[in-house]
Amino acid sequence: MDVDGVFWTCWYLGVGACKATQVVDLFPTVSPEIVVREARLEDCWEVAETHCSSFFPEYSFPLDFVLRVDRLVAMLSGFSVPPGCRRTCLVAVVHGSVDDTLLFGSEDFKIGGFDGKFSLNRGYVTGILTVDTVADFLPRKGPLRQRRTGIAYISNVAVRDRFRQKGIAKRLVAKAEAQARSWGCRAIALHCDLNNPGATKLYKGQGFRSIMVPEGANWPQPKTSPDVQFNFMMKLLNTPTMA
Repeated sequence: MDVDGVFWTCWYLGVGACKATQVVDLFPTVSPEIVVREARLEDCWEVAETHCSSFFPEYSFPLDFVLRVDRLVAMLSGFSVPPGCRRTCLVAVVHGSVDDTLLFGSEDFKIGGFDGKFSLNRGYVTGILTVDTVADFLPRKGPLRQRRTGIAYISNVAVRDRFRQKGIAKRLVAKAEAQARSWGCRAIALHCDLNNPGATKLYKGQGFRSIMVPEGANWPQPKTSPDVQFNFMMKLLNTPTMA
């Protein structure tokens, strides 16, 4: 069986438990004041701050400040994508607005994955998520190792500590799925850390399934600490979300 056949066979036969690297909320109660939208340039610093405070909480000044600046520069300069691919950063904001009459700027102007619009009522960033079709962390297709198409990938899911247990991560994931459908994707995937049962519960509740990587297969995965172990989760976008 070729790699493509193995990939989809693993999807249909996927079993086993996994845990996610993403920082998510347990037992969520959805907050009605949260708005999930594409990130804008005005959100850059808060996105960097949310990412760093969630994934690197042990850092203190001045290292935490340097890390935030480094993350900010990386987001603005390193969000390039190959031709035909898409990537966007989603944010959950509290006290925000989706009213376009309060926005200034152009949708055609983007820096990295950030919309070039500015708002008079932008709100406060409480959670973040990145979704793309770059396929860097999906197994390559065929003998020429071509990028896979039609599968979106979720990464960098994080919610600020004091805003957890409000259903924010769940809404970010749902928005990412909607974005993937609008791009014409048939499935959406992510990698999970084996040390985070809360994220596993969230993703399984959203309809994701664990995929067993074939023995000996060299599927790509996020580059993090060498002691972090991942499992792969995937969802067909025509699969209804479980209650």
